[in-house]
Amino acid sequence: MIHSFSFKRTGFGMMLSVACLLGYVLMGCQGKTGASGTPEDGAGEADSLAALPVLLPDTSYASAAVINYVVEVDDSTAMYTDNWTDPYEQVNGVYAFRKNQRRDASFGGRVKGEPREVEIAWEFETDYDSKETQFGTWGGGSGWTGQPLYMHWTTEQMAMFKQSSPGLPADFDAEEIYVSSLCGKGYFINYKTGKASREALDLGNVVKGTSSLDPELYNLYVGQGVPHGAVPFGCQVFDLKKHERTQFFDRDRKAWRGWGAYDSSPIVAGGFLFWPGENGGLYKYVREQGQLRKVSVLRYRVKGAAPGIESSLCVYHNYGFFGDNHGNIICVNLNTMRPVWHYANHDDTDATLVCGEEKDVPYLYTACEVDKQGKRGLCHIVKLNGLNGEKVWEQTIECQRLEMAKKTLDGGMYSTPLLGDGDCKGMLFTHITRNGASKAVGEFTAFSTADGRVLYTVPYGQFAWSSPVALYNEKNEMFVFAGDASGVVRVMRGKTGEVLCRLEVGANFESSPVVVGNTVVVGTRGRKIYKFVIK
Repeated sequence: MIHSFSFKRTGFGMMLSVACLLGYVLMGCQGKTGASGTPEDGAGEADSLAALPVLLPDTSYASAAVINYVVEVDDSTAMYTDNWTDPYEQVNGVYAFRKNQRRDASFGGRVKGEPREVEIAWEFETDYDSKETQFGTWGGGSGWTGQPLYMHWTTEQMAMFKQSSPGLPADFDAEEIYVSSLCGKGYFINYKTGKASREALDLGNVVKGTSSLDPELYNLYVGQGVPHGAVPFGCQVFDLKKHERTQFFDRDRKAWRGWGAYDSSPIVAGGFLFWPGENGGLYKYVREQGQLRKVSVLRYRVKGAAPGIESSLCVYHNYGFFGDNHGNIICVNLNTMRPVWHYANHDDTDATLVCGEEKDVPYLYTACEVDKQGKRGLCHIVKLNGLNGEKVWEQTIECQRLEMAKKTLDGGMYSTPLLGDGDCKGMLFTHITRNGASKAVGEFTAFSTADGRVLYTVPYGQFAWSSPVALYNEKNEMFVFAGDASGVVRVMRGKTGEVLCRLEVGANFESSPVVVGNTVVVGTRGRKIYKFVIK
């Protein structure tokens, strides 16, 4: 195994940090920690174990031997923490892609009885950028993954925004939707009325991925997806107290890969912000209001190639999991930033992994595309043990690529899987793009989480990249809302796949939705952001 490290501070600092890590492990067993990270007097062992997730070991399995990596450390004194609770579960809203660290889309959607109708509550229209570039024309609306964020502000937060940003529109309200657009602007929308609730942000370039809002600060983190003639090109921080961009991270000249896009939705974990880049780096930052300060970065190669990361980081305790565009699935100890295990999943893996826990063991679900395999190949859907990377099961589905005039449409899976609950516990749902490898171009597919069996498929007339979302009724029956590239949205019975209601809108639902109560908000490639009501 080739492990090469580069430290900007002394080796003594690293030894001190390792000692701190051991101390944190002991603290997790001996005493409850307060907000400052110091033990509180009188806290019992039972309280401490309930308050702090157990630190997973800083180890390296044999599978990680294929990874040639460097961990560059800017500040060794800020590397470690013992508090890996999920701050996204404490906020009143959806602040990141698929809501939380496990990316399991636990939006809490609710309906009464059995859904029979989908209605459009409002439409919001974005600007349109018609500029032709070497990467095409991107227009407006939102692309992959493009999930909106939902914020429900308190009275105190409302007053703070009104004081810090005078001249807010009349439609500024406690419930807001935020979405980053392909036209290079970030829009704030009144959730109730569908009208602009703040002035749009200038994002500088095309944004395809899902931005994220800090769960403890008023920071909005936005990664650019395509350089559209604007310089610089990278990722940025917006201070919502000032309603302006306060920081920009341009090209990293030490990166092992030249493409500087950030389609990944960054995540706060352990008090840090983790942001994967398509330049092949996983970045770790200390957060302050309006600012990020880099602590360290993991750079890596597998078989001589430095892949890019488009998936968002999935987190369980102090382990982070991601896939890259060479099919590597990698687990990283987020305290040390060192790889723990590696799994080779055959082909480009852009979809974000989802984590489900069974008997205190995290299990990961993901799948690859048909890209590097050639015109025809297999989408490999896998369930992995998150502690060691061992494969529990594998299912394969034949897919193919479509060569079109100006672009190539890969087959396989782009959507993040949805774990079933309620009457669908033990099921997994996702979209598979077949592209002619079956009678259907795309399929909504249900699997068994126990053994990977295909339980049923719902054929689509077009491909689907959007991630499905769930709503539950008073009987805890699960229903799935999903959109496809032909502009059709469906509500299906999770148990059987029966389509209960559908609506033809006519624009590509490439983006993933967010659920609020019995409503769904999602953008299209046709300039529109929609709010649907499920009745």
